[in-house]
Amino acid sequence: MPQSTLSPWSPLRQTTFRWLWLASVASNIGTWMHEVGAGWLMTSLSASPMNVALVQVAGSAPMFFLALPAGALADIVDRRRFLLLVQMWMALVAMTLALLTLGGLITVPLLLLLTLGMGIGTALMMPAWSALTPELVGRAELPAAIALSSVGVNVARAVGPAIAGVLVSLSGPWATFALNALSFFAVISVLFFWRREVAPAVMPAERLFGAMRAGWRHSRASEPLQAVLVRAFAFFFGASAGMSLLPLIVRTELHGSATDFGLLLGCVGVGAVAGATLLPHLRPRISADWLVALASLLYALVIVALAFVRDLRLLIPVMLLSGGGWIAVLSSLQIAAQTSVPSWVRARALSVYILVFFGSMAAGGMLWGFVASHSSIPLALCAAAAALLLGSGATAWFKLPVTDAEDLAPSLHWPMPMQVADQDPDRGPVMVTLEYDIAPEHWSAFQAAMAEVRRMRQRNGSFSWGLVQDAENPRIWSEFFFDESWLEHLRHHNRVTRAEQRIEARARRYQTEGIVIQIRHRLSGQAG
Repeated sequence: MPQSTLSPWSPLRQTTFRWLWLASVASNIGTWMHEVGAGWLMTSLSASPMNVALVQVAGSAPMFFLALPAGALADIVDRRRFLLLVQMWMALVAMTLALLTLGGLITVPLLLLLTLGMGIGTALMMPAWSALTPELVGRAELPAAIALSSVGVNVARAVGPAIAGVLVSLSGPWATFALNALSFFAVISVLFFWRREVAPAVMPAERLFGAMRAGWRHSRASEPLQAVLVRAFAFFFGASAGMSLLPLIVRTELHGSATDFGLLLGCVGVGAVAGATLLPHLRPRISADWLVALASLLYALVIVALAFVRDLRLLIPVMLLSGGGWIAVLSSLQIAAQTSVPSWVRARALSVYILVFFGSMAAGGMLWGFVASHSSIPLALCAAAAALLLGSGATAWFKLPVTDAEDLAPSLHWPMPMQVADQDPDRGPVMVTLEYDIAPEHWSAFQAAMAEVRRMRQRNGSFSWGLVQDAENPRIWSEFFFDESWLEHLRHHNRVTRAEQRIEARARRYQTEGIVIQIRHRLSGQAG
């Protein structure tokens, strides 16, 4: 493949990508410092395993409620301005947490509430941030750019916890929160000076709830994206136990310090960076499916080691391996999610992926914390490892997609429908019918091909679809589908990809030669 010949660092030649990547590394260092500070602060405020696990839950749960609206906003508003506002919000929340902690005013509810505030900012930011990557690099460099983004997170994971461990020991958790607040200004500065080129809109922007519905329909009808989502849940639900229970393992099982906790998290980051360096050499030799399966097995072994190893020196290589396994799964799934959807719905589709990621992390963190509270930490970790292995085995037939970027380019092959000059663009719904003439010997094959057409229509926004046969003339088959409005139908025209053009062609090859397919558009309700 062409990507395999590129350097894994080649996207850094793109100026805007390079500066945003560096700024995001600085911001992520602050985020990981915050994670260490918040986790350690909670163990000081409460020894309950449930409260310690709730720190992770509070940070990730907002994704379940805000991922879809955030993805829709990222697709319909100026992403640069949107990201600027979100980064300012997160800086304000982090500074508030720092001041309350420094003043000795922080409590368990306040810590969870402010962690929830950071989680809200993260939920709003991530779809827009992820959708920026294809704008900054060429198609050939996209997998490398996505992998580099994961590397940046894990470079921060290697550096941030180590700094945080020292700061917590010397000054207390408030210093990690204060530096996190300052780190957001690196991203704010780059975004402020970036003059993003935006193509002039041909049609009015989608409304928020309509955009959310279109994104949800696409995600439900996209088999490649669904495979990514199933594989993501199978891994992250079980894998969440390692990170959610690690602060408690260090403090209560190892009787360690904040420095020890930061050291182990730093090892995860170092292992992830090392793994990311090896991935470009592994991907040409092993499929993404096998890579995710083997990395899942490795991570299950890591969780078992966390359950029984109580020597800090032995846990260091274990956490190095965990970082390598984590980056192999995370980058493989992110690449598959990014490259399996067209540009018009990219942020919305990614928001569904992010929803599954954080939802499974939150649900897993809560479950394993509950088991640890009512039984023991080793039992919770062993159960999580078993869930990880069972989930990976059960999803073996959900193959990760390998999609050519050209397949997702708009085909623009549909002729524009005739319309009255003063047609209300919001009038609808619109019923589109296509009349086919199919010989009896092709009926079975035609219906099978039309099943793919149905999924195609639904991916691109249709909320209802059907295929019926004429009772008087059985050769006549009528396909019908509904779009929400005339404007939404015009958007449907621009969403059909080249791959979907081939899906249409496979169905239409059964049309009787010499007879034109009849296409009609019907509007509901009265004209204005």
